[in-house]
Amino acid sequence: MVKVVLIGYMGSGKSVVSNKLAQQIEIPLVELDERIEEKCKMTIEKIFASKGELFFRKQEHQLFEELLNNKEQLVISTGGGTPCYFNNHELLNNKNVVSIYLKASIDTLYNRLLKEKQKRPLLANLPNDEIKDFIAKHLFDRSFYYNQATFKVTVDDKNSDEIVAEIVSLLA
Repeated sequence: MVKVVLIGYMGSGKSVVSNKLAQQIEIPLVELDERIEEKCKMTIEKIFASKGELFFRKQEHQLFEELLNNKEQLVISTGGGTPCYFNNHELLNNKNVVSIYLKASIDTLYNRLLKEKQKRPLLANLPNDEIKDFIAKHLFDRSFYYNQATFKVTVDDKNSDEIVAEIVSLLA
């Protein structure tokens, strides 16, 4: 096991779970979005606003590929769209990658994302009553890519410690 990659929709818990997982299995954590922000010297929101989503996705793909080709063991927390662009989902099937899809229901995602709507470029300008439909459509569109993961872990009604314990048992 060289790379453990967490994928899933925004709000599924990738950041929190990857942080705890990395500490527990004592492997360095890389947050892909943070690396993109460092490389571009601006926030994800500013990248989307000033350079557009395509520019962002190219940066994301390039860094994701670099991380997967890197020789050190890593836990990688991806953005919600990472597996869906530039054939990144195919990289999840490399022999040195164990990918985990943090699967959340539409209701779970809606309840979580409503609280942090302004931090999410794809949701910030949507009326609250349209967010659930937006999530449902996105999940439908992205399910093929998310389901390429080595393992699926349902996160509904679980705390982060329970999710990490389940992942650790899958990695054993």
